[in-house]
Amino acid sequence: MNLIPCAMPMQNQNPRLIEALSQLDQLTNWEQRPRGEMRVGLEPILDLSARLGNPHHAFRSIHVAGTKGKSSTSALLEAGLRHAGISVGRYASPHVEHISERVSVNGRPVEEAALAEALFVALDALRTARTEGTAAEAATWFDMLTAAGFLIFRNAGVEWAVVETGLGGRLDSTNIVASDVSIITNIGLEHTEILGKTRAAIAFEKAGIIKPHSTVVTPLEADDEAGAVIARRAADIEARLVRPDFSGLKTIAERNVAVAGAALDVLGELGVEAKDGRTVGGWLIDKAAEQESQLPGRLERFVVPVAGRGVSVALDGAHVPFNLEAVLDDLSGMEGFSGQGIAVVAIAADKDATGLLEVMGRSGVSPIFTSVSDRFRSPAEMQRIADKVGLASEMIEDPQKAYEAALVRASAAGAWVIVTGSLYLVGLLRERIIHEAAKG
Repeated sequence: MNLIPCAMPMQNQNPRLIEALSQLDQLTNWEQRPRGEMRVGLEPILDLSARLGNPHHAFRSIHVAGTKGKSSTSALLEAGLRHAGISVGRYASPHVEHISERVSVNGRPVEEAALAEALFVALDALRTARTEGTAAEAATWFDMLTAAGFLIFRNAGVEWAVVETGLGGRLDSTNIVASDVSIITNIGLEHTEILGKTRAAIAFEKAGIIKPHSTVVTPLEADDEAGAVIARRAADIEARLVRPDFSGLKTIAERNVAVAGAALDVLGELGVEAKDGRTVGGWLIDKAAEQESQLPGRLERFVVPVAGRGVSVALDGAHVPFNLEAVLDDLSGMEGFSGQGIAVVAIAADKDATGLLEVMGRSGVSPIFTSVSDRFRSPAEMQRIADKVGLASEMIEDPQKAYEAALVRASAAGAWVIVTGSLYLVGLLRERIIHEAAKG
């Protein structure tokens, strides 16, 4: 079992970054507010970027959308390009423990000082826009962070950037990049109050990242309702569609490698070369690249000592049913994760709670519901939903105490534990779990 954690700083230490984030927190942040109120558009980020000299024009890009798998696929692409000797940036969301996770250059999270300075440059542009009454005056928290990320990439001189969408695609702040290749990893029912009530409607929004005469990589087949929408969009704008071969692939990790490898093959077809002169391709994603691309909160596994025995603990922020099912299926084939499972769970109000609990019931996982923020369903509400689907559950408001209870129960029953439902919950518990596992 690979127990090497992704080392990340836990707190913002740089005073300038603390001040920049304090100013940023005065802006609308749709990651923290009810999504049903959300209003989106590209006008603010376009105006803001123009005021900053359009930093996104300084590098070529791969744009990644999808309900799940965006971050892992992006990290694989970043690692592959680094192995080719190509300078690369990666823009991701959300972060698990530290905001610097969102912007990385050549595989390393941005320094706090550099992030602070980029944010202050963007904040200066925002103040000017407010004075002049232009579109950027309505820039959101995510607009500002996106602009700062692109400034950092330009300042670092990256040749390529792997850019993840925040939410959707068509009207996402990141959709100002003129990507050579876009990726749509999969489509599930998520953020339905913003993106649409069907997979087809959500696919339409995510397919908005595809650029005319470019290439889109997706595993979704043409006979799938979402895949059909993507294929139609590609045909309408004369973009090439590439489908990686998933035959024989059983795990999430294997499928992510196939998607990222197909995208790198496309870059090779576009004439992109490694520094040693070889054509870029999927061959760049070797075992070392896979290990380097392990992200916090994505199928992380630890062994925590409890009462004289080791309890296997997994961390995964899965928050849609099809992904949780795949995570639990993958875990069932791993050492320490057979038999009964106990889940520490928090689920946001806009997620399919019933579907997630049905997956747990089928997989023999008993949930302990806990609380993260007002954006999440209360433990009492979650327990009512669990009762309706016939799933025995507990509720413990405090996440730390919920985790402690899960460990005690797992140790007594010879079971294992998973912290899931939200990357925010994972972020609250991850540092503690790493510390406890290190004692073993």
